[in-house]
Amino acid sequence: MDRIRIRGGNELHGTIPISGAKNAALPLMIASLLTDDTLTLENVPHLADVEQLIRILGNHGADISVNGRRERQQGDSYARTIHFTSRNIVDTTAPYELVSKMRASFWVLGPLLAREGKARVSLPGGCAIGTRPVDLFIEGLSALGAEIEIDGGYINATAPAGGLVGARYVFPKVSVGATHVLMMAATLAKGTTVIGNAAREPEVVDLANCLNAMGAKITGAGSSTITIEGVTSLSGARHRVLPDRIETGTYAMAVAMAGGDVVLENTDVALLDTALEAIRRAGAEITPTNNGLRVYRNGGGIKPVDVVTDPYPGFPTDLQAQFMGLMTRSSGVSHITETIFENRFMHVQELARLGAKISLSGQTAKIEGVPRLKGAPVMATDLRASVSLVIAGLVAEGDTMVSRVYHLDRGFERLEEKLTRCGAEVERVSE
Repeated sequence: MDRIRIRGGNELHGTIPISGAKNAALPLMIASLLTDDTLTLENVPHLADVEQLIRILGNHGADISVNGRRERQQGDSYARTIHFTSRNIVDTTAPYELVSKMRASFWVLGPLLAREGKARVSLPGGCAIGTRPVDLFIEGLSALGAEIEIDGGYINATAPAGGLVGARYVFPKVSVGATHVLMMAATLAKGTTVIGNAAREPEVVDLANCLNAMGAKITGAGSSTITIEGVTSLSGARHRVLPDRIETGTYAMAVAMAGGDVVLENTDVALLDTALEAIRRAGAEITPTNNGLRVYRNGGGIKPVDVVTDPYPGFPTDLQAQFMGLMTRSSGVSHITETIFENRFMHVQELARLGAKISLSGQTAKIEGVPRLKGAPVMATDLRASVSLVIAGLVAEGDTMVSRVYHLDRGFERLEEKLTRCGAEVERVSE
């Protein structure tokens, strides 16, 4: 099993190309099940989660082709163009052995139900960061007329004889995944569907834009109310995956931690205003460029900043662990309150192994900044927690060895290469 070794102490200088967003690519790939034409996605990152979803879609009968060469993009970044053709759905079952490895694969429930009138999907797996129940998915699809039962660890869903029917449904709690699923299912429902208290994330907007290019009639994406007029069928399209705002924020925090001057290319500052403002308050300078942003910190220390995670446009829960890593070296006391997931502080004990001083009270972490961290063996517990250990390792004295880096490979493309090209000492070690 691979590990990553970080030798701390180096500032970061150079350019880091930002990849396509994993959290956008996955629902876009699943949307290919809604049409028998070809959906072509550009700027798809090469990640373990993407490869797993390719296997899952293939299991349903999708024909998938990846361009034989990697296309050179601006800023020396590489991305793939992938073609998805789901002309014939051969299996409407998503089995446990596939779905248990990645929660987002559960989202095939919506397109399969809408197009084929039935779906049998295993209850999901993924990172152990809370229970994340599926009741919102069930209630939303039931509002469209689906009959749903849970049996033997599977959700069995059946549409009415005439297909799903448009309805108004208000989510009792904001859910990005459930918004994706209900929006996809509603594109082929008869009549109009109105989704209230919808997720407003840029990835939801990206999916809506792609679906509209395929012939859907969706308005309001990016607001709390999304309206979908059902159509009889969708066509193929060509769509470019938006930049990864979580990767952007992660590398901005890495520069704020280690110091230096780095340009993050192929990204958009408008995607993460709240997070970038928190990084600025911590002492980094962030300025927009023609196709990204420049992050600079040299000489000044890291200031303590309190943040509370919230649905978009609030501070992203997917950047909470990274920001905690940054705050371990602040000049005072900071607080981070997690409101999205009830079990997303598992990285605290691993940061403590590096010398961090963190205490928990319910869903709030109190971080007392320390003058130095010291390298140690640590273990990644989930995708975002794993990269928080890398950020801390960039300034820790000596070597930090991060094990279970398969978590990193799920969401960060070529992380060690991107950091190394900016002067960090980061290497993958195979046992």
